[in-house]
Amino acid sequence: MRLRHKLPGLFLALAAVAAFAQQVPRPSAEFALSTSDGGQILLSHYSGKVVLLACMFTTCPHCQHSTQILNAIQKDYADRGLQIVGAFFNENAIQLVPGFIAQFHPAFPVGSASREQVNEYLQHPPGKPTYVPEMVFIDRNRIVRAQYSGEIDFFKDQDKNIRAMVDSLLKEPVASRKNGRSAHKKPS
Repeated sequence: MRLRHKLPGLFLALAAVAAFAQQVPRPSAEFALSTSDGGQILLSHYSGKVVLLACMFTTCPHCQHSTQILNAIQKDYADRGLQIVGAFFNENAIQLVPGFIAQFHPAFPVGSASREQVNEYLQHPPGKPTYVPEMVFIDRNRIVRAQYSGEIDFFKDQDKNIRAMVDSLLKEPVASRKNGRSAHKKPS
């Protein structure tokens, strides 16, 4: 009997969680990062490639470790169409990125953005804690296909899990701009 009285509250709680969950898949919005030299990195520059957007803190040991893993993955997959992009959004990231680059030598472009910009792109509700790193996988057609936050099991074997996701996305064709069909040529 007690369970029946708790069910409406449980349903409301589940509905609230669902209302604030990140929508996947979803079209990737444009996202701009500032570089330490005054330039800008735009996700749209990598259309036609699989993009892994790694949202991190320069001061986070887990993010620093992830950068080493991402360096190897970028080198292994660059010729196949992968582009990793690092987005740093901790306090003073714009000033801290050059030191991070000097120490960890990312093999992919990195820049900084405000916490608000990152949370908006990640679809984080206001007040929800952010666990870094957070990785967003965007397919060749600019659709966010997966999003993993630093507190989940995905990161226990992130090298294997990232490679599996990238392999899966690289196997998919690019949609033609004219008719939405695959841009791959038919075998003759």
